[in-house]
Amino acid sequence: MTATPTTRPQGTARQGLGATSRRDAWWLVPGVIAAGFGSFIAYSLFSALLWEPFFHVPYEVDGYLSPFFSPLIFKDALPAWFSPAILILWIPLGFRTTCYYYRKAYYRSYFADPPACAVGEPRIHRRYAMERAFPFILQNVHRYFLYLAFIPLFFLWVDALASFVNTGQIRIGLGGVLLLVNAALLSGYSLSCHSLRHLAGGKLDCFSCSAAARTRYRIWQRLTGLNASHMQWAWVSLISVGLADLYVRLLAAGVIVDPAFKL
Repeated sequence: MTATPTTRPQGTARQGLGATSRRDAWWLVPGVIAAGFGSFIAYSLFSALLWEPFFHVPYEVDGYLSPFFSPLIFKDALPAWFSPAILILWIPLGFRTTCYYYRKAYYRSYFADPPACAVGEPRIHRRYAMERAFPFILQNVHRYFLYLAFIPLFFLWVDALASFVNTGQIRIGLGGVLLLVNAALLSGYSLSCHSLRHLAGGKLDCFSCSAAARTRYRIWQRLTGLNASHMQWAWVSLISVGLADLYVRLLAAGVIVDPAFKL
């Protein structure tokens, strides 16, 4: 009996980069993601490392602290050229970089692995080990970045609430509202994490066999509801933290005035 030769459908990874039968604008989503995520990384590094030493625009003004610098530690012990953000920013950046959703997003956008469904990958990916080899095997530390991420998140809530008190008076300003909304959106992103959902309800053979299992099941249900919108939480929190930092910087530079009233 003669074996029938295998016919590969057009648009698979073996056809080469970009090979596809799709007629829609499949390149639009990975292109927008690449531009958005890349812009945020560039801005966050610029804000953390260059803005103050080169342009003398501080990261703290009138009781508002940029979320990139929270918690502000060892400020007085550091040399003038060393940004305090370096001590903190690696945690949220590491959390997002190893995030399951962001992996999918930037694997497609930056590595074309694949660039979209039914769209060909680069031929070099035949020898691509991805997360089984260095450096991408480091993606497996995502759960530990999740645990660490709750540390700066706690201080972001403290900073946001503290910003409503200024010079001994209660102050309700746009800056405080932005910091509060940012803390809430970052909480939604952290609580909707796939790893946290697994931590709550993973490895359980029976959800109703004990009071502890039933409690974990209820927590797992709540986190599952948040996890369904993890992509949305990821992007709105990314935008909010960038806008909060930009607001503080523009306020410190005297470009804008914080609309606020005191009680």
